[in-house]
Amino acid sequence: MEREAGAARVATRPDNPVVADLQRRLAIATEPISAFRDTLSIGARQLEARFRDGAAIEDLVRERASTVDAIVLAAWHRLDPRLRAKMCLLAVGGYGRGELHPASDIDVMVLLPACEVPDWQDAVADFFTFLWDIGLEIGHSVRTVADCVRESEADVTVATTLMESRLLEGPDELYASMREATGPASIWPSDRFFSAKRDEQIARHHRYHDTAYNLEPNVKGSPGGLRDIQMIGWVAKRHFGGETLSGLVDQGFLTEQELVRLIEGQAFLWRVRFALHILTGRREDRLLFDHQINIAGLLGYEDAATSLAVEQFMQRYYRTVMDLSRLNEMLLQSFEEAILLDPQARPQRIDEHFQVRNGYLEVTRNNVFNREPSTLLKIFLLLQQKPELKGVSAGTIRLLRNNLDLVDEEFRQRPTHHRLFLEILRAPAGVTRELRRMNRYGVLGRYIPAFERIVGRMQYDLFHAYTVDAHTLFVVSNLRRFALPRFDHEFPFCSEIMQALPKMELAYLAGLFHDIGKGRGGDHSELGAVIAESFCIEQGLSRYDARLVAWLVRHHLFLSVTAQKKDISDPQVISDFALTVGDQTHLDYLYVLTVADVRGTNPKLWNSWKASLFRDFYLRTKQALRRGLENPIDKEELVRATRDKAEQILRAQGLDQPTLEKVWSEFSDDYFLTHSAEEVAWHTQRLVHFGPADTEAVVAVRRLERSGGTAVMVYAPEHWYTFARITAALDELHLSVLDARIAPAGEAHTLDTYLVLESGGGAIDDPVRIGEIEATVKRALARPADRPPRVNRAAPRQVRMFRTPTRIEFSVDPSRQRTVMELTTGDQPGLLCEIGKAFVESEIDLRTAKIVTVGERAEDVFFITNRRGEPLSESHCERLRERLLKALADDSAKAT
Repeated sequence: MEREAGAARVATRPDNPVVADLQRRLAIATEPISAFRDTLSIGARQLEARFRDGAAIEDLVRERASTVDAIVLAAWHRLDPRLRAKMCLLAVGGYGRGELHPASDIDVMVLLPACEVPDWQDAVADFFTFLWDIGLEIGHSVRTVADCVRESEADVTVATTLMESRLLEGPDELYASMREATGPASIWPSDRFFSAKRDEQIARHHRYHDTAYNLEPNVKGSPGGLRDIQMIGWVAKRHFGGETLSGLVDQGFLTEQELVRLIEGQAFLWRVRFALHILTGRREDRLLFDHQINIAGLLGYEDAATSLAVEQFMQRYYRTVMDLSRLNEMLLQSFEEAILLDPQARPQRIDEHFQVRNGYLEVTRNNVFNREPSTLLKIFLLLQQKPELKGVSAGTIRLLRNNLDLVDEEFRQRPTHHRLFLEILRAPAGVTRELRRMNRYGVLGRYIPAFERIVGRMQYDLFHAYTVDAHTLFVVSNLRRFALPRFDHEFPFCSEIMQALPKMELAYLAGLFHDIGKGRGGDHSELGAVIAESFCIEQGLSRYDARLVAWLVRHHLFLSVTAQKKDISDPQVISDFALTVGDQTHLDYLYVLTVADVRGTNPKLWNSWKASLFRDFYLRTKQALRRGLENPIDKEELVRATRDKAEQILRAQGLDQPTLEKVWSEFSDDYFLTHSAEEVAWHTQRLVHFGPADTEAVVAVRRLERSGGTAVMVYAPEHWYTFARITAALDELHLSVLDARIAPAGEAHTLDTYLVLESGGGAIDDPVRIGEIEATVKRALARPADRPPRVNRAAPRQVRMFRTPTRIEFSVDPSRQRTVMELTTGDQPGLLCEIGKAFVESEIDLRTAKIVTVGERAEDVFFITNRRGEPLSESHCERLRERLLKALADDSAKAT
């Protein structure tokens, strides 16, 4: 019998507690499967208990692998010893590294010799089946050495898996021959291996949108995750033959300090992954909202005055993966320089401080940053000026990071450094790219200490898709695209305004500082404005420019909130907004900042309807500023302009004046104030053949090309629950309602106009879909009037994870004699339907609704009156509040 591997002898020592427990159970068990299962179960519970007690995670993942080794080998020993002596049993992949989490993949391979082994098929198949029967979810394969070579040549992932293999039992010679045949001297030499694995990482990062800052990141696959650490180990093993990361210190690729950061980062991610597997009871690598709060508690985080435990935990997570991403980038670049590039290449000198070698920027001497600290900023300016450069050499990145302490208060006060920073912002190219690089290398947070506080800071909601620092740089990137003519086709209106600004760098500064006050407690806009003004003054900007940046930070939400939550058809709303803005310059800066901010908050947030809404609001404010703040436009003038334009459209279509007046006589001035001339013309075309005596509902749907949404028009006899029925029907169709206007039409009808989008944010122009909407709404209105509607659709998983307290506030709109009700609550299917039923039961008429969904929250505004068309009394408001709180609490309970 050939000599067995030492690894097998170690794993099956009599003093191994798992083996001892298994042997004891097998001695008394009537059948072996239950004994194996019990041993696995007890081992898992012991590991979980030790994890909760704070045991070192490195010990736990290796003990889990050791436990599985013992179980697998005990099962393997059920085979005929003569058969086992001819085959190798291998652990591969993560199991081969000896790193297993509670629900990790357990990959095993049986390696056959080139000569025929009789009767192995049934024995090996029974072995694999037995492992499944006892509860091990294994991945398995059976190969010869020739098979390993063939499959490795075809797929670098197979070569990687075999490179990480570990011999559990079997002939050393057979295992060694496989390692040699699949090693770099035979296939996948280190240069080809490195290129393939680098391309693999790039493709993997693309799947996660090239950011570690996703709301629900993947602990293993996302940038900065465990796979990036493994990538470093794979390349090191293939090229240098190193078995551990510490070997990279001996090779000069890592410093001792960097090795500590790498190991500590890996340990943190291991704890997170171990906790995920414990909580879910399965292999789960996604850090879903469902799990983030529980893991934060499991790891010992507690709520604080300015941040939730989950936010603290996720900030630690994001900062960890950002640091690991930096190390990954630096090390892979070091590997590229060592493996692919010419180490003897002659440098091309740029100046006394910098030179270029193999396309990478590097310092001329190791003490450059120490002797001339301004080069810590100048390096980024050079990269802007020389876009042909591939980047910064790994050695220079390390030197830069090691000298970050030079960016201190004295550094920040030097006029030379102020000029360099502003030059970076004013550069014709590379502004966003170098700001992001400054953030990756840690320079941005050192130069703007307040920025360091927001690095990795997340907000536990569905509205903000990125951490504060990532969002901030997305905003600057959006502003930058508005500024560059080659992107004019994307947002031509924004580009026209941005490129006419007197100083575009002021917009970039406002973008950098607009959220910098988050996480400090209090109003982040006010806090950020103070920080921004102080910074701008320090940088040498004029008092006017500094105050303009501070004003933009203080009011960066003003345009968005007003457009989405106020009735912008009201001239007073426009006048008040224009009064706060003050002049065209402030309006222009605020508009481009607002669009850039909303687009950078969440990719799903921006749509053509919102673009149209903001543009129209901007143009109305611009008109008000041109007229002069002392000469606001009045209601009668707006009504007259709308009627005249609608009449012009309709006369061109052959309708005469008496016909128009017959239809329009049913409506008040408010109707013409709250609808555009195009909408009035569309409604009129649909209503010319209907009159007050008609009892059938008129339902029409059309795509609004200019505003990007889809309008649903409903002209129907006034009945209870009309609003509730219509919104319930739209909800069941998975449509998002953005705006609702209810206009009384004579004594017995109402004309409702709903602006809707598909749930994904798209407008509707498919004739089949339009027909479905019209038919569904008609059916809803045809149901018995006394039967309240309901929506039975379940809330999405992510929405169910959040609990938003319901808040209801009332105010009076004196210019239009109506009550304004602002409702904030958790978004849920049927929300508008429930609100509509509450209005009916509280004897309230709805005039206009502005529907705003902010992630998991609904922030809706309703303009309402009593049945007499008057604002609500205080007691009426309180009755409505009580009715809504009860209805929404009941619905929330059902949703969970």
